[in-house]
Amino acid sequence: MNVLIANRGEIAVRVIRACREMGLGAIAVYSECDRNALHVRLADAAYPIGGSPASESYLRIDAIIDAAKKAGASLIHPGYGFLAENEDFGQACVDAGLTFVGPTPAAIAQMGSKTAARQVAIAAGVPVVPGTEEPFAADASDEEIRATAARIGYPLVVKAVAGGGGKGMRTVASADDLLAAVRTARSEAGSAFGDSSVYLERRLLHPRHIEIQLLGDHHGTVVPFVERECSIQRRHQKVVEESPSPVLDMDTRRRMADCAARVAKTVGYTNAGTIEFLLDQDGQFYFLEMNTRLQVEHPVTEMVTGIDLVQWQLRIAQGERLTIDLEQALTPIAHAIECRIYAEDPDAGFMPAPGLVRALSVPGGPGIRNDRGVAAGFEIPMFYDSMISKLVVWGATRADAIARLGRALDEYRVVGVKTTVPFFQWLVREPDFAQANFDTTYLDRVLAERKGRPFVEPTEEDQLDAAVAAAIAAWTRSHGAAAAAPAEGSAWRRAAKIEGLR
Repeated sequence: MNVLIANRGEIAVRVIRACREMGLGAIAVYSECDRNALHVRLADAAYPIGGSPASESYLRIDAIIDAAKKAGASLIHPGYGFLAENEDFGQACVDAGLTFVGPTPAAIAQMGSKTAARQVAIAAGVPVVPGTEEPFAADASDEEIRATAARIGYPLVVKAVAGGGGKGMRTVASADDLLAAVRTARSEAGSAFGDSSVYLERRLLHPRHIEIQLLGDHHGTVVPFVERECSIQRRHQKVVEESPSPVLDMDTRRRMADCAARVAKTVGYTNAGTIEFLLDQDGQFYFLEMNTRLQVEHPVTEMVTGIDLVQWQLRIAQGERLTIDLEQALTPIAHAIECRIYAEDPDAGFMPAPGLVRALSVPGGPGIRNDRGVAAGFEIPMFYDSMISKLVVWGATRADAIARLGRALDEYRVVGVKTTVPFFQWLVREPDFAQANFDTTYLDRVLAERKGRPFVEPTEEDQLDAAVAAAIAAWTRSHGAAAAAPAEGSAWRRAAKIEGLR
């Protein structure tokens, strides 16, 4: 049986590895700039789907379905991002006689709308943050918007109904800023998601962002997992995730997990999903939204439970029953922390820093996992998310995991592009991080207080890295760029089957 992975980068590599362990064929797709990417080299076969921009390749439903048919694939795994939460893509898979490794198109549509998802949570008896239950109509009057905001109370947040990642979101402290925030959020949401609908939600002061991973099978079973702490965020985007949360007790964990399972059962949810909550300073939690896909941070759950979530996604898609013990899913056996290593310049406002990775040395040793999608000699293109890898560490306690993370970050070396490693080296040694004294506003606040100071002063070793990079660049220019790309053992031989590269 063949599985087509409708994605790229580290998540495509992750799914390929799960397929190989299960004895399933792994089929990759690639855009023009990804012809020599790691996921292409590791797959059993790969098919071109268009130009470098995502709109010409990874967002082309027709090209992906066509590739699946050519490859004889039975299942399509969407990964995350791109088409992972697109109900039209899910329906196109069904219409083509393919199995979509994810929830039903109806569940994606229902839970993809934040206001519809709030209504599901309310129907399931799960507390939600006070706010509007329907988006504002496009012709809603200023008076209606003001009256609704006054009823909810300030401060509040204007939020896009579709999408995520902080886009289409504006915080409003008083009525004076309300209408301008609504206009800006509508414009941004329309540009980002093709849907300018917005709604209002009370802003909780200094909340934590806690989420519950879950799996649901086609036989009515839903299994929730130990929570993930995702409060370290920059501009509403997660930066560090860990499990378990350092502030949740077992009773709160069970109540939160029960609420997550009730929401999932209300919509007949299947496969992997995540229910996100906000936890206020009094220990009360509120439903925030649902992500109808695998999360970027799923490895921390795998590391503290010993359960392979991707393999279970594939098993569920083939009709298997969940046999995971609830106590195993809710009882962490370790503490895990994940850092997202990006090709970004943290000293320049985290601007993307695409380019050629000339040398790469990742940390190893006990309790360390690297999920990466690039290797030395690979280009990080400007067209997509610039993630290099997810560095995951785990230890018996949170203190052990933090100590291990510090050691791993000190070993991490990337030559050729700027990365977020220096930022994480700074963060992991911050007392507030070590003491878990943070909320969703913490990182933006301390970054503002730093006023652009560099995270790590250049060292002699950094200067040596720069000299090595210059030498490699000179060698590459004289020998050709292709010579800089290393072979991946037997995976390179498998790449001979790549369509268009024979």
